Amino acid sequence: MGPKHRQRHGKLSGTLATAIAIAIGIASAVSRGWAAAPEPGDPRAAAPVAVDALVAEAMRASPEIAAAESHWQATTRVPIQAATLPDPEISLQHFTVGSPQPFSGYESSNFYYTGFGFSQEIPGPGKLRLRAEQAKKDAELAGVSVLAAQRNVAEKVRDDAFNLFFLTRSRSLLEQTRAELTSIASATAAQYRTGAAPQQDVLKAQLAMTAILKELEMNHDDIEAAEANLKAMLGREQDSRNLEIADIAPTEFQLGAAELAAAADRGSPDLQMAQTTLARSKNALEMARHDYWPDFDVGYMYQKTGPGFADYYMLTLGAKIPLYFWRKQTPAVEQAALEKQSAASALRATRLATLSDVQASLVSIRTQTRIIAMYRDGLIPQAEATLRSARTAYSTGKVDFQTMLSAVTEVLELREGYLRAIADHEIAVAHVKRIIGENL
Repeated sequence: MGPKHRQRHGKLSGTLATAIAIAIGIASAVSRGWAAAPEPGDPRAAAPVAVDALVAEAMRASPEIAAAESHWQATTRVPIQAATLPDPEISLQHFTVGSPQPFSGYESSNFYYTGFGFSQEIPGPGKLRLRAEQAKKDAELAGVSVLAAQRNVAEKVRDDAFNLFFLTRSRSLLEQTRAELTSIASATAAQYRTGAAPQQDVLKAQLAMTAILKELEMNHDDIEAAEANLKAMLGREQDSRNLEIADIAPTEFQLGAAELAAAADRGSPDLQMAQTTLARSKNALEMARHDYWPDFDVGYMYQKTGPGFADYYMLTLGAKIPLYFWRKQTPAVEQAALEKQSAASALRATRLATLSDVQASLVSIRTQTRIIAMYRDGLIPQAEATLRSARTAYSTGKVDFQTMLSAVTEVLELREGYLRAIADHEIAVAHVKRIIGENL
């Protein structure tokens, strides 16, 4: 090697070494900015919290649940209103004779009077009862909506928490891989300076570090988005302390397909809402049929005449006759009957969709259980053994740099896959809990 070539090689070696050092410095600085432990008293600091504790907090503080409960409480005040007669009407009449002036004819005519009376509208037979029952059905529907809101919020909290668990644990894996690549890059740069490693290995090490840095940046953004969603579901302000999810172990799920279907029939809020809607539509049909009955009106009036004349007493009875029944009542009955058919079909469709949903979730749970076992008992131990072997072989020159680098990234991918499988398993369990309830 001539003097000029050695000089160029020395400059190139120095440039690559400087680039590696800069890349390592940037990665370390950025990583410290993300992973730095909060100072004591820092409002962002938080102890790890169990997912069930977050669900309990959401049940107390979720605005969505609070809104549903307030609406339900409001609807429980309606039945007594619907069962009450319409407000009576009080009337005052002043009848004069010969002149519009007040009290004209008071002493001279027996037609003069000042009347005081009231009237009361009385709905047809059974109408008040049916209206009250309809209001009760509405309250029952609102009550089931509260249950549905609670289940939905619980599922969303669990989903966000499990995703946050995956993201934070993935960040730890990325940090471990970054540290390992930093060590590999430094060693490769040193070997290159002595001529023991080719330039291509140095560039590959630098590229791998940059790729990990990009993954860390994306992971950081995903964590912030997941925390923002979870805080909203918990009713927390966005500037509240950050969330740290405690370790999660896969839930043991013992229910079979038949037991799960029976539990869904009993506990699904969607099915309960559909059943209540059908009952409400049956009551609405009966109400429409009762509209063929007339509504009544009763009134009474006392009429005070002038001196020397007898007072008047008047009782009135009236009825609203459904004279145009073929244009009003009959189409209303037909409408209610069609609505009842629609509710019955919707109930059947909801039941089929619910059973299909729980069956799909059961398949997902069983699949993720097998995948978790494959990662834990086979893939990850094998990949870690391969990485240890690749490190030893690379140090003795038996394998190339790309083989060792591939072993490092493969271990990272498999560990992330294991965490993703745990999160997906728990998300599927959370979906089943939303359908059949908490008691598994």
